[in-house]
Amino acid sequence: MTIKDIAKESGYAVGTVSRVLNNHPDVSEKARQRILAVVAKNGYTQNPNAKNLKQSVNHSILVLVKGARNELFAALVEQLQGLVNKGPYSLLVDYFDEDTDEVLRAAALCAEKKPQGILFLGGNADNFKRSFGRITLPAVLVTSPAEGLDYPNLSSVTTDDFAASVQAVQVLLKQGHQHIAIIGGRPSFSDVSGKRFAGGRAAFAQSGLPAENLVEYGEARFCYEEGYQAMRHVLAEHPEITAAYAIADVVAIGAMRAAQDAGRKVGRDLSIIGFDGLALGEYLTPRLATIGQSVERLAQEATNTLLNAIENDAPARRVTVPFTVINGESVGPAPRR
Repeated sequence: MTIKDIAKESGYAVGTVSRVLNNHPDVSEKARQRILAVVAKNGYTQNPNAKNLKQSVNHSILVLVKGARNELFAALVEQLQGLVNKGPYSLLVDYFDEDTDEVLRAAALCAEKKPQGILFLGGNADNFKRSFGRITLPAVLVTSPAEGLDYPNLSSVTTDDFAASVQAVQVLLKQGHQHIAIIGGRPSFSDVSGKRFAGGRAAFAQSGLPAENLVEYGEARFCYEEGYQAMRHVLAEHPEITAAYAIADVVAIGAMRAAQDAGRKVGRDLSIIGFDGLALGEYLTPRLATIGQSVERLAQEATNTLLNAIENDAPARRVTVPFTVINGESVGPAPRR
């Protein structure tokens, strides 16, 4: 199969196909997904050249980052770089939007780059169920659960997002808050988002408070800007809210700014707790309350698991990294009405 064949089958021009294969940003997501699907379906591989030959002997590891503005993933990549560079391997890091099918992207990049293994930072189980069967390399799904994904070459390293989210909402409930919002993430694109919403929802249900007292807003990517917009929307539509669980620290930080701009003092008029334990949260005013997960431990477990599979043909494993509740000034008692 040639680039012209891919263009014909996908319905896009040769130039567009070439830009997708070379990972250029100036391509619509619809075109990229269609072309990558055709590439994966036909097992297309570009003609090897000196660059690709060099990459193949460098024992590269492909890291697919689902969410270009996710600060936790940026910290994870930094840790992974340090760990992997201690050996003969090098990282090939690919960033893309949360809407992208990470498995189709992996299949296309594997055909081109010939890595030894794959680290998926974030993922959606439906994408894996549809397409992961065509990938034969050892792979590790990091921060996302691999429940129901019984592939012999797919491991996972994650935190118990459900249990951690139960505790996050319980922190707010123990402070007397009765009108709570859960904001951030998009459960339809992210299994992590779904687990965190479900955990927060379960904690609220156990409280015995009326179901209508819980507001859910799951239309925000993991970034400051969309956290800001989510909190702004919730406060405009539900001014009775006195506390929010933001399912990622970047969402929480954006939400804190929105609350301040709306005239709500964080920690007094509106309490906010996040998830991830980013270092930045320690230096905010007020200091951010959050669920901490160890980036160092996640990176170490993921690296060890993948290298053991590559070098020793070790079987797939499931690793759960513990979390901690980090108290902060962003959470306080419910204000008196």
